[in-house]
Amino acid sequence: MWLEVGFGGGEHLAAQARLHGEVGLIGCEPFVNGLAGLCALIDDGGLANIRIHDDDARLLMDCLAEASIGRMFLLFPDPWPKTRHHKRRFVNPATLDACARILADGAELRIATDDMLYCRWMLEHLARHHAFAWTARRPADWRERPDDWPTTRYEAKAREQGRPPVFLIYRRVART
Repeated sequence: MWLEVGFGGGEHLAAQARLHGEVGLIGCEPFVNGLAGLCALIDDGGLANIRIHDDDARLLMDCLAEASIGRMFLLFPDPWPKTRHHKRRFVNPATLDACARILADGAELRIATDDMLYCRWMLEHLARHHAFAWTARRPADWRERPDDWPTTRYEAKAREQGRPPVFLIYRRVART
């Protein structure tokens, strides 16, 4: 099972479902327009390997079994730029603990953002967390979207507005 948090219009989730028909995917999105967009993509593509959670992903994560997710996506999350809103950011110690619990050993946590302040926040929080190891070995590893990572409209919008995105891949460290 793979999990996408906040799938937006659903284009990435649908593309992953097409590329990986053998994988079950769960998409979390509370907004009706995003849900409608993904439902149309599912219908148009005849995709049978997607399930939808139409609420906050953290509610679902609390119910998932330990080590049950093989890959997790967090693509262009709301950066909540105001300091007083930082507590709403998805990447925080409590949520990273939940991610660590549900991700299988060796599973990937894939994150994309075009907000460099939020990127710094993510890097700092993930560096402090014992369960995650950053896979980047050279700048291209985070500056270029991997070939098996379909683009999204949020990425296109960021590039059009002169904000180059970063693509962070972390691996779940084996439990001891």
